[in-house]
This record gives sequence, C-alpha cells and structure tokens, in this order.
Amino acid sequence: MNNILLINASPHGQVSHASQLALELVASLRQRYPTFELVERDLGAHPLPPLSREYARALTTATPFDSPAFEVSEALIGELERSDVLFIATPMHNFTVPAALKLWIDYVLRIHRTFSSSPEGKAGLLNDRPVYVLVGSGGFHLGERARQANFLTPYLRHVLNTLGLFDLHFTYLQGLVFGEEAVRAAVEDSRTRLSLEPLFNNLVCG
Repeated sequence: MNNILLINASPHGQVSHASQLALELVASLRQRYPTFELVERDLGAHPLPPLSREYARALTTATPFDSPAFEVSEALIGELERSDVLFIATPMHNFTVPAALKLWIDYVLRIHRTFSSSPEGKAGLLNDRPVYVLVGSGGFHLGERARQANFLTPYLRHVLNTLGLFDLHFTYLQGLVFGEEAVRAAVEDSRTRLSLEPLFNNLVCG
C-alpha cells in the first residue's frame, strides 16, 4: 500500500467524530504499512471553487484534459487515481451529502475521464479499491430508531459505482446530538464493527 486518500467533508474539520474515527483507521493502517503517503483533502478548511462557466463548457466540448478549465478536476482525480484506499468522512445534511462533498463529486465524476457513457449506460474508468465511508448524523436514519430518510447512501453508492468503485464499506455514527454518552456509544459501536474488517484487525477497541 502506497497511498491513502482521506476526504473530510465536515465543516467541523478534524474534530468531527467521523473524521476522528477515519484518522484512527489511518493510524491502524500505519502500523501495518508504515511508509504509505496520506493525502488529506479537508473540504471545509479548504473549500473547492464553484464550478465555472468554462468548466461546464469544457465538459460538453472536445477539450484537452490539460486545459486550464480542468485544472482543479485533474488535481482531484489524480489524488483519487493514486490512492490504494479511499476514506470519506462526511456528515449527513438534509438527508444526503453536504454541499462540499457534492462539489468534490462534481469535479471527479467526469465524462470521458472517470466514466464512459454509451446506450447501455455509464461505466467507470477507475480501478477498483477499498472505499470506507464514515457517516455522522445527529438523528437516526437507519435501524429501529430511524425516523428520517437516508438518500446519502444510495446516492453515494451510485456515484462511486459510476466511477468504477465497488468495494464499498459504509459505517454510520448516528444520534450524535443526544449527548456525550450517545456519542461514545456510537463511536465505540462503529469502532468495534470496523475492527472486524481484516484491514483493521489491529484497531484498538474499548
């Protein structure tokens, strides 16, 4: 393993619970692969620029990949292509992905570059790799206590599949607005579940 990419979509940055757990997973991998390079893309601390008119025009014309219009897109796609493992730490905002993560998606999900389109549908052009999505939410969107819709999971799964990424692992930290005890329980439950993954069997629980 040479490269790990961590996308943090929380406006709370590294103090978000999903981000902290993702960093624990990265530290766990560091014990097994001490020389890998970690690339952190904090979308809250360093927001991506809005999609420009030039970018939109370039998508629908025969524009070279090295065009200035694709500069941001190519940088983000390059980070993704070089990664052996992808982590996405994200909150759930209004039942789906936050705007910061949606913008990252709009830059990396690019026709002729990361997916092809034909009468049979879209096909991803990226090589598959493990993807771990850690989702934090104040309420409950899954399980017996679910009272709210969850559009994040099917949407993000479809996006990643369209890129060619199918080795997906979703972890949910729910009920994070119900006090410190609820937060500890959510984090510990997620940590325990992740420690059962062969990749993280040295993750310390408890």
